[in-house]
Amino acid sequence: MSPVLQNHFAEYARFHATKGNQACHYFAIPLIVLSILAMLAQVSLLFVGGYTVTAAEVAVIAVTLYYLTLDPILAAMMFLITAAMAVAGRPIGLWGGLGLFVLGWVIQFVGHYVYEKKSPAFYQNLVHLLVGPLWVLAKATGRR
Repeated sequence: MSPVLQNHFAEYARFHATKGNQACHYFAIPLIVLSILAMLAQVSLLFVGGYTVTAAEVAVIAVTLYYLTLDPILAAMMFLITAAMAVAGRPIGLWGGLGLFVLGWVIQFVGHYVYEKKSPAFYQNLVHLLVGPLWVLAKATGRR
């Protein structure tokens, strides 16, 4: 794990200390990622060998490239998870994705304002919008 990711995780952890907030994040962050990929999957970009490449696949690759600079093992795991979510998100559609997105953020804000009593970390650093999913994966796999 890179020193940059260690710093991000340390800063992120300061905003996610309570068990209630952490539980909300373990559910809501994957839900938000799925919802974003479901919405992006509605944007067709090109056709390759009978497969429609969407903005979801481009987003997965772009975020994976960033994650590779932080931790190659977590990046590989996250790639597999988000690639599967991009495929699973296709049939959800735009409105289903939007509904899941709103639900995920409601759960996030419950975690922060009911349990943590602190604003989300991304209010101070937007990169935490990308750190959050990696933090959940690292905790789930013991790589944190």
